[in-house]
Amino acid sequence: MPPVAALLAVRIDPVALVVAGLAIAAYLLGVRRARARGAAWPLHRTLLFLLLGAGGYLLVTCGFTGVYSAVLRYAFVTRLVVLVTVVPVLAVLGRPITLARAATGPAGTARVDRVIGSRAARALGNLVVAPLVPLAVFTLLLTPVSGWLRVTPWGSALVDVVVPAAGLAVAIPLAEPLVPTAGAAVVAEFMISFAELVADAIPAILLRLSTTVVDGMTHVALHAPTWAPSPLRDQQLAGDLLWCIAEGADIPAVVLLFVRWLRSDRRESQRFDDLSDEEYERLAAEHLRGAPPTG
Repeated sequence: MPPVAALLAVRIDPVALVVAGLAIAAYLLGVRRARARGAAWPLHRTLLFLLLGAGGYLLVTCGFTGVYSAVLRYAFVTRLVVLVTVVPVLAVLGRPITLARAATGPAGTARVDRVIGSRAARALGNLVVAPLVPLAVFTLLLTPVSGWLRVTPWGSALVDVVVPAAGLAVAIPLAEPLVPTAGAAVVAEFMISFAELVADAIPAILLRLSTTVVDGMTHVALHAPTWAPSPLRDQQLAGDLLWCIAEGADIPAVVLLFVRWLRSDRRESQRFDDLSDEEYERLAAEHLRGAPPTG
C-alpha cells in the first residue's frame, strides 16, 4: 500500500495542462456565446464539465497515477482505463454537443449534426461497436507497446491526448445521438452488451494469470520506490484494477442503454396513440397479411 504522501503526490504534466486548458477555454467560450444568443445554459452543466470532466482528467494525469505511471504498472493501467472509460463519461455530463449547437447558431448546428450523423459517429454510437474501442485499448496492455507508452515521454503524451479522445468519440454519440434508436435495435444491443461485459474481462484475466511480465519493462523496478511491489506482483495488481474498473465502467453504458430503450418505447407508444382508428385498422390488417407497414 502506498504511503499517504505518495497518494497525494502531484506532478506538472505540460501536455495534460494544455489539453485541459483548451477544453475549459472552449467550453466557457461556448457558454458565453450561447448566452449571447439568448440561450439559458444551466450552471450545473458547466460545473459538471469543469469539476468532473476537466478536473477528473487532471487528477488522473497529474495526480498519483500520473506521477508513478512510469514505475508502477498498476498506476499506469488505472490512468489508461480511467482516461478511456470514466473521464469521457464525466465530460459528456456537461453536454458539450448541445452547447456547441446553442453557441453556433443554425449554420454551426448543421455542421455539428453532420459530424454526429456521419457513418463513423453512428457506428461509434452503436453499443455493439462502442465497447470495442476500450477493448482494443485494454488489449494493448498485453503487448510491449504498453511498456513504451508507459516509460517514454512521447508515449505518455499519446496517452494524455489520444486515449481520452477515443473515449469521447464513443461517449458523445452514445450520450447525444442525432437519430433515435428503434426499440428492436436497442433490445438487440442490450443482449450483445452483456456478452461484451465478459469480453472486457479477458485482458484483465490474462494480465492477472500471466507468470511473466508481458510488457518486458522489468528494469524500471530499479527506479521504483521502496514500497513498490515486485514487477510480477505489480502486473497482477494491474490486472485486478483493470478488471474492476473496466467492469464498473460498463455499468453506465448498460444504464444508458436502458434509458434509450425506455425513450424508444415511449416514442413508439406515442406514435401509435396518435393514429386514427382508420390508420390503426389499416396497420393491423397489413400486419395480419404480412405486408410491411405503410403508415
